[in-house]
Amino acid sequence: MPKETARRPRTAVVVITLAVSLVLLSGGVWLLFARDTAPPCSDLTENPRVQKSVGEAVRSGMSCQALGEAIVKASVGDGQGHHTLGQAQALKDVLVVLGDQGTGGATLDPALRRPLAAALSNYAPDLHAMLGGIAVQDFVTKAASHEPPWESEGTYHLTVLTDTLRNVLLEVSEDPHAYAALRLAETRTTGQSLAAVHADAKWYGLSVPPTESARALGALDGIADAVTRDLGERQAQDWRAIVVDGLQDGRDSAGKGIAETWLSDLHGAPEAQRYERLRTQGVDMTRLWAERRNMDAPTREGLLAQVERSALTAYREIKP
Repeated sequence: MPKETARRPRTAVVVITLAVSLVLLSGGVWLLFARDTAPPCSDLTENPRVQKSVGEAVRSGMSCQALGEAIVKASVGDGQGHHTLGQAQALKDVLVVLGDQGTGGATLDPALRRPLAAALSNYAPDLHAMLGGIAVQDFVTKAASHEPPWESEGTYHLTVLTDTLRNVLLEVSEDPHAYAALRLAETRTTGQSLAAVHADAKWYGLSVPPTESARALGALDGIADAVTRDLGERQAQDWRAIVVDGLQDGRDSAGKGIAETWLSDLHGAPEAQRYERLRTQGVDMTRLWAERRNMDAPTREGLLAQVERSALTAYREIKP
């Protein structure tokens, strides 16, 4: 693991607003992909750890929708990417409890998918670091369920074990609106991460941000394929179409950053090709970034090869 770590950008207000709006305000709950009947609110309302950290709003017999709203209220930060210890602990406890329940599309109530995606998107830099898995030494050492959130740069950070995160993301992503919110948050965080690389960066300082970003995006590719694997052809097409629409709805026409440019290019592609472009997103965003830096051809091509390998490795680790 490289010792040098790139500075993780804070989530911008627009990321939080778009993610929460996309997840919570999209019409209807995505029940089509709820393959089995889940336990009431995934047994969260009866769990002492969740009751303690999320707070008195959690009560026996409450609806899953109300529980989702309580989780978002307890965990979302101040709108500037800052989180208190209590906020980060609340979401960590929920993720740990859910992660321990395993996977399979049946353990998470559909009404909790979008609220959890909204909460996770509010921690976009932390999610990026956990999925990227390259420059994340602090996240690894603090990931155990008994470890509290850790503080740096004026905010508390969320981190959980890799299996826990994967299990939760697989469940949440059954809802394509929820997945689109997570993908949009990662797209914007990737753009911020690349833009933050110093003009004189070399070696690890130059290669870690794009390869880490590609790994995060590749992991999300694997999650998407795992979620749609057992769906019928029409259901899978509908899921993918909703994801693409969600990404297009989240683009900022006034923005000129790397993320905004990539989202605009996605919107301009032929409709039949848009979803497939997600599979090359890490390479495509890196190429845009390299061009803006006027990177010489040998360095650019070598970096793009690293980025492609990083995305593919992450994809294979998650896709069954």
